[in-house]
Amino acid sequence: MHNIFRVATAVLLGSVAVATSMASDRPFVTVNGAAVSQADADVYIARAQSEGAADTQELRSHVREEVIRRELMFQKAQQAGFDRKPDVAAQAEEARQKIIAQADAARQVVIIRAYVQDFIKTHPIGDSALKSLYDAMRVKGGDTEYSASVILVKTEDEAASIIARLNKGASFASLAKESIDPNSKYNGGSVGWSAPSKFVKPVADALAGLKKRQYTQTPVKSGYGYYVVELDDTRPLKVPSFEDMKPMLLQQAQSQMIDGMIAGLRANAKVE
Repeated sequence: MHNIFRVATAVLLGSVAVATSMASDRPFVTVNGAAVSQADADVYIARAQSEGAADTQELRSHVREEVIRRELMFQKAQQAGFDRKPDVAAQAEEARQKIIAQADAARQVVIIRAYVQDFIKTHPIGDSALKSLYDAMRVKGGDTEYSASVILVKTEDEAASIIARLNKGASFASLAKESIDPNSKYNGGSVGWSAPSKFVKPVADALAGLKKRQYTQTPVKSGYGYYVVELDDTRPLKVPSFEDMKPMLLQQAQSQMIDGMIAGLRANAKVE
């Protein structure tokens, strides 16, 4: 009941967005000969549901009563000439234009969605294209998965100092506490198992040149700072089958196709 009363108050004060008459001509209630549309009432019911109220007969009865109260107050305000006051009329028109703009945007979304669905239907993507995309992802991902540890510092000199101490026998895990990477510094530097594509490229390249339990002898520069990288272990990368990946690949290919279509439209459009 608490949520229902909150919505009732919002309706009376006009703080809930009002559906335009374009949405539906089906009357919800008629007050002194003036019809309030079902679409109008649906706005309040949807608002109540978004605030946790259940769609019950009690809610609908409450909304009906508040819609009647609002319409009565609106008719009284019109009789008193408030709709003809310049400042009130200007505010009302501004509110109306905002609702029209929202309705136009919603209309665009519906039409665009229908066009995109038809575009996808009339431009089917075959298994051969999806298989090519799958193979490209396989090549990019590689056949090996790495378990790695890293120490990230801000400067090349700091990274060189860490490497020097490692060469003198210091443990990687103890020096990892100096790392500025919060995800690994408290795990001895470990970042767990990942495919090469999941690492930043300089780190992935460094791992590819290491043997198990080796660490880099020169700082690895990246956009985040300088890494010292240790290869903990490797294992064959388990890649999902093409059939398992097919739904995701289809979605990705369709997205790329639509992006390409939009890019073509954008290139030929006159935008001022």
